[in-house]
Amino acid sequence: MSEITKKVNSKVSRRSVLKGTAAAAGAAVGTGAISGFPTLWAQEKVVLRSVGSGVSHIEPWQKQAEKDLGIKIEMTALGFDGIQNKILTQPKSFDIAEPAGNQMRRIWGSPAAKLQPIEIKRLKHWDECIGMYKSSMKTWSDAKIGDGQHPAKVLYNPGKKKANKFAKAGGSDYLTFMPTVHNADTLGYRRDLVGYEIETWAEMLNPKWKGKVCLQAFPDICMMDLAMAIEARGDIKYGNKGNMTKEEIDKTFVILNDLKKQGHFRAFWTTFMESVNFMTNGEAVIQSMWSPAVTLVQTQGIDVVYADLKEGYRGWTIGNVLAGHLKGKKLDAAYELLNWQWAGFPGALFGRQGYYAPTPERTKKFMSADEYAYWIDGKPTKDGITSPFGGPLAKPGDVRDGGSYKNRMGNIAVWNSEYDEFAYLVKKWSAFQAA
Repeated sequence: MSEITKKVNSKVSRRSVLKGTAAAAGAAVGTGAISGFPTLWAQEKVVLRSVGSGVSHIEPWQKQAEKDLGIKIEMTALGFDGIQNKILTQPKSFDIAEPAGNQMRRIWGSPAAKLQPIEIKRLKHWDECIGMYKSSMKTWSDAKIGDGQHPAKVLYNPGKKKANKFAKAGGSDYLTFMPTVHNADTLGYRRDLVGYEIETWAEMLNPKWKGKVCLQAFPDICMMDLAMAIEARGDIKYGNKGNMTKEEIDKTFVILNDLKKQGHFRAFWTTFMESVNFMTNGEAVIQSMWSPAVTLVQTQGIDVVYADLKEGYRGWTIGNVLAGHLKGKKLDAAYELLNWQWAGFPGALFGRQGYYAPTPERTKKFMSADEYAYWIDGKPTKDGITSPFGGPLAKPGDVRDGGSYKNRMGNIAVWNSEYDEFAYLVKKWSAFQAA
């Protein structure tokens, strides 16, 4: 979930990624195929300032939204810490922002965040939204809810005014943010170097991979991966991996400090391309990865696998918040953009990178039948899949790593989360990184 800012060995740059993504969108791109949006902005073009991540704030998204809605979008892509800081310290510098769900306790709970709740009645496709974001917190009856900060727990505001707290899942007609993209993350590994299929998070701690393990540098994400591995190895049984107590945090850092002294970790990466480069040049054999990073490595002809581990996945969500100063035509335009986000094109655009949108049936209309079968249903591709980064991704008969949407998002073991003891965690994390 970060910007692509460097080139890799095959000359795949962020610019070529965006061009490739636009081309891969097929017949739906540039056709105005998304209908039902007003044209009242045509004579007096509204400008919306949108601040988001490199996951979604890419040129094909911007251009198609402007074409379909008749508005101008001033797009700024930042890292998630940058998005949060902008929301909390420069509330008038944006109209729409896109934080991560695991940041919402810090953001919505802060009086410094000058935001307004989102009215569900103004979301045209709310009835088509998956159950994960509603009262059941499940899209399928047998899905796991998972440890930690499930996004539905921070999704609802108690009333029409920002309350600096949350209503229970499904317990209000107002949202704190509107989810745009979600996914199930896991470990990526070099199958050609490992020599066998990895089935457990515990493999990340295998002494065999000393000096060849990379992790994310963000504590509210990395600690979930580490907890999965530590628990899978049998060292600690956590009460809640997504909300450790001080005692559990202390026990975890005893293990981590020992591993660091042994030289187990190669690096802690902060950008998408760092993780790609560690994997392509062989410095990492196994590491925490994001889905499009795995896709980009695979397009280099490298045998990297996004593991389907028996303990489950780590889930996350990002979404849009509305600035408190929005009103009148600008607020109306912001709601049209929110509705467009769920109308199908964005879901297909990001779906080709391995992400999911909250309205999969609308995504389906903007993918070929073979694409949807591969990316969402987890079925073998009949025709082969072209990567949005350019070049072949899957040959006929191949299946997506991890399989179907249900197999992945129905098996979330823990969510990216902010602990109750987050300040204590950050203190311990800083000391660990500095040691």
